[in-house]
Amino acid sequence: MSRIKICGLFRREDIDFANAVRPDYIGFVFADSSRKISYEQARLFKTLLDKNINAVGVFVNHDIDFIKKLCYNGIIDKIQLHGDEGEDYIDSLRCLNIPVIKAFRIEKELDNELLYRINKSKADFILFDKLSDKARGGLGESFDWSVLKKVERDYFLAGGINLQNIDEALRLNPYALDLSSSVEENGVKSLTLMKKVVNKVRDFNFLG
Repeated sequence: MSRIKICGLFRREDIDFANAVRPDYIGFVFADSSRKISYEQARLFKTLLDKNINAVGVFVNHDIDFIKKLCYNGIIDKIQLHGDEGEDYIDSLRCLNIPVIKAFRIEKELDNELLYRINKSKADFILFDKLSDKARGGLGESFDWSVLKKVERDYFLAGGINLQNIDEALRLNPYALDLSSSVEENGVKSLTLMKKVVNKVRDFNFLG
């Protein structure tokens, strides 16, 4: 059974939409992005968010003290590292007792070195997204998912997942799908699109 994460919520309306469709996770982006939010915004949004929805903080090479502050104050439930953070960085977050998701960006294939790092990563989960020189994520671009057959652990799948290919993505049996731009219209989240993708995932899980 695959879960679903809607990333890049940056307006109060987005929280209302999430509460209406109830994905398993939502993402607060703290890295440079059109969807970036501040500490104060995240604190407010977390108070408004349904308690059954996990909030994931998305970071790119952030100061660890900032992440710790968010965790200690109950603003995020999981940590997603989307930069160049290594194993020592992950170790330094263990004192928080918060699950860590480490992103790996894929260009075309998984060579043996990258595959080894993925399978041996100390992160609780890994996430796959497309490698791009434009941004760290949220571009709505996919990669060749067939390379994931070599992966031996649970993963979040991001990048270019939409209503047209979501069934194909679900057949890979990922731990979770991670969507952002594909549930937006004119650069902001769409309740209609969020509802459609969440229903797609739940219908697929139910039908098995």
